[in-house]
Amino acid sequence: MGNRAGGRRQGPKCVAIIGPFSSGKTTLLEAILARTGAIPKQGTVASGGTVGDHSAEARAHAMSVEASFATAEFMGEEMTFVDCPGSIEFAYETVPVLSACDIAVVVAEADEKKIPALQLILRQLDDLGVPRMLFLNKVDKTDTGVRDTLKMLQPASSTPLLLRQIPLRKDGIVIGSIDLALERAYIYREHAESEIAAIPDDDKAREIEARFSMLETLADHDDQLMEQLLEEIEPPRDAVFDDLAADLREGTVTPVLIGSAERGNGVLRLLKAIRHDAPDAAATRERLGLGNPQSLIRVMKTIHTSHGGKLSIARLLAGPLTDGAELWLPNGNSAKVSGLYRMLGKDQVKIASAKEGDTVAIGKVDEARTGDALSTLKGGVSVDAIPAPPPPVYALALKPRERKDEVKMSSALQRISEEDPSLSLEHHQASAETVLSGHGEMHLRVAIERLEGKYQIPVDAHAAQIPYRETIRKPTEQRGRHKKQSGGHGQFGDVVLEIKPLPRESGFQFTDTITGGVVPKQYIPSVETGVRDFLKSGPLGFPVVDIAVNLSDGSYHSVDSSDMAFQMAAKLAMKDGMAACSPVLLEPVMKVEIATPSDATARITALIPQRRGQILGYDARPGWPGWDVVEATMPQAEIGDLIIELRSATAGVAGFVAKFDHMAELTGRLADDVLSIAAGKAA
Repeated sequence: MGNRAGGRRQGPKCVAIIGPFSSGKTTLLEAILARTGAIPKQGTVASGGTVGDHSAEARAHAMSVEASFATAEFMGEEMTFVDCPGSIEFAYETVPVLSACDIAVVVAEADEKKIPALQLILRQLDDLGVPRMLFLNKVDKTDTGVRDTLKMLQPASSTPLLLRQIPLRKDGIVIGSIDLALERAYIYREHAESEIAAIPDDDKAREIEARFSMLETLADHDDQLMEQLLEEIEPPRDAVFDDLAADLREGTVTPVLIGSAERGNGVLRLLKAIRHDAPDAAATRERLGLGNPQSLIRVMKTIHTSHGGKLSIARLLAGPLTDGAELWLPNGNSAKVSGLYRMLGKDQVKIASAKEGDTVAIGKVDEARTGDALSTLKGGVSVDAIPAPPPPVYALALKPRERKDEVKMSSALQRISEEDPSLSLEHHQASAETVLSGHGEMHLRVAIERLEGKYQIPVDAHAAQIPYRETIRKPTEQRGRHKKQSGGHGQFGDVVLEIKPLPRESGFQFTDTITGGVVPKQYIPSVETGVRDFLKSGPLGFPVVDIAVNLSDGSYHSVDSSDMAFQMAAKLAMKDGMAACSPVLLEPVMKVEIATPSDATARITALIPQRRGQILGYDARPGWPGWDVVEATMPQAEIGDLIIELRSATAGVAGFVAKFDHMAELTGRLADDVLSIAAGKAA
């Protein structure tokens, strides 16, 4: 006991500040920077803050929509803090950040409604193996005791929530805290350092009980401490701090500190805990399985600035970096650093060099992408890619209001997607639509606001077209004859086509049973070409599927027949024949898996039939206590805004994955509506 942590890890730290929406992350960052002297005064979210997300979109919606970086110095050590968005729609923003951070500070509060969102965040930290401590915020605004709060929050955490402080109350008001490791009381002073005090007599019994509970949890990983507790021997204070640091770094506990970010209370103790307990860049490399390279730089975020070009915000996980250095990229190319900057919110301070552990902005390495591993070593380094974004759940088709902006819109969307890799951009050739997909209504709204505000490209957005198809119910036989005489060589093609339906998902089949050369062999491919051309848009106006066409008879003219004539004859036969085959509309039906907190499962299963869905069943979500997975089939047309309703029913945390399952007939009023809209667009 006493040497498990190996002492304090010195050198620059990188700390992610994460937590559910509106838990106080940006306010905590403001308080940290004010306490360290990085900014003169703590701002507020309502006033736009000092260093948080300063984008117009963030101000408009009063929420962080992208990661914001700020570097400060505390007790002679450099720390970079990354304020991460709290909304699930922007959750992927944290993945490349966490891939290079040493530790995460999870900001939470005594709000039962936010437990599922907290669980999503803690699960993400588990998956990435990131050590974390929890800052229990707004303790001055709740009557719930901290130990009761931890009991409420514990189901969200896979590791024990280890209480390091308890509140000090007077007349029911929180006036300070008691540090269970130091056995010392601190009286809060608003936006100032707390005053050290003796533990009041009335609180000593409560402190002893809470401290023993903390030591019991630590003893689960320290046999010597367990023996001391059993023998009622007081463990050395240094050994307790060593256990706290070791268990944090090993990810076996989640230490919990308390305070009020808005008032700046508890911030200094949090900073000291980070300084003493957090791993460093070398430990983070080890956690990521990266060995000990001489040079390794991980890109955490990409920014396209209005005047300075592209910035790659990156963590130096190994080795130093100087302005003008040559960097090698994963694609084998190299580029020179053109500007090196320290970040403070929207501001950048130019620097000449950076050391291992620093988080900096690198200028104009244009081929670098978020998540890339760069190196000053020729040939670069081999590093596992960061996890890919989850599949998108919401999509819109975008069209510039002015035709001249089409090329500009495409270029701007590429840049926006580069800044936010969780956005997906596609051009659907069949519908000639540019479709932007993401993780919710707000996610795409922010992207569109950025397109219109930052890049000055007004656009119209609407639901992307559904890939309807049509097929037939009955067979028929139809002759098609194309004959034209206009002086000189004429045009002549004559075919008899047998048209019949095929089972669903069979596609298209073309055959011929020509005998006696009534249609010469060289023209049979032309007949197929004519049929295929017609099937691109059938009598209902959609591509035709699940159909078989056989060329059974026909005739030709030795002079006037041609490839084009037989193509035209085939199209005429298909046009007349298809009308007699009872054409019917088909719509795509998707297999949907919805992940939801269990207390919302009933609401989810109730809304599925309202969207013409069929419930296949539901079960507990494996490895997710308190969550279910609901399986259903649902028409693609009903899925467009499904995520909005799911999030509304689950305090913003539900998600789904959809994949194509089958095509199904669509009849009645719904089919009439589809055909009416299609006819209007064609007109």
